[in-house]
Amino acid sequence: MRRYLSALILGAGGVAILMSLGIWQVRRLTWKEGVIAAIEARIGDEPVPLSGMTSPDPDDDLYRPVTVAGRTTGEEILVLSGQRELGPGFRVIAVFEAEDGRRILLDRGFIPESGRAIPRPGVQLSVTGNLLWPDDADRFTPPPDEKTGLWFARDVAAMSKSVKTLPVLVVVRTEEGNAQGIVPVPVDTSHIPNDHRNYAITWFSLAAVWAGMTAFLLWRIRQRKI
Repeated sequence: MRRYLSALILGAGGVAILMSLGIWQVRRLTWKEGVIAAIEARIGDEPVPLSGMTSPDPDDDLYRPVTVAGRTTGEEILVLSGQRELGPGFRVIAVFEAEDGRRILLDRGFIPESGRAIPRPGVQLSVTGNLLWPDDADRFTPPPDEKTGLWFARDVAAMSKSVKTLPVLVVVRTEEGNAQGIVPVPVDTSHIPNDHRNYAITWFSLAAVWAGMTAFLLWRIRQRKI
């Protein structure tokens, strides 16, 4: 009886812990889906003129849709990137002089490797996009390559300092003007990880396996007694 009871306690305890972890992941999934839905709603809001915003804030204005007109200066930062359909290439972060006189960063989108050497002089553009302060960089991200000038992540603070603009980045959704072969990569929620469903399935599966192992252990104990 003691061996029975020990196995039963161990089995029930393990199943309870694994089930609770699975239930927690289900709750996290519900929370994350709510967060993503709120971000998607924010991304799709009616755009407001950037000229009417005194000082865009990374906390209050993240993902805010804006419109802005002005001219690129021909200065740009190329960030190593890739697109599934187009292969490896670069994100083009252009210096943009808005009609109100402010210099900002404009993420115009993607060019393939073959487009790197093509000149992109200043052009007049009217842009609809979203404000973004991406967290692409981490402590493992190398600094910009001094020889090639390539960047490996979008770091708004560092980029704006290097080309003397405001620390404001607008990611193009649509633009009127000469696209210069650049394919816009609009802001979306695909970069936000949401693996809680898979985690929940894993924990519930482990709970089922633990329960099966417990049942087998109890059967073995019973067989030995017989």
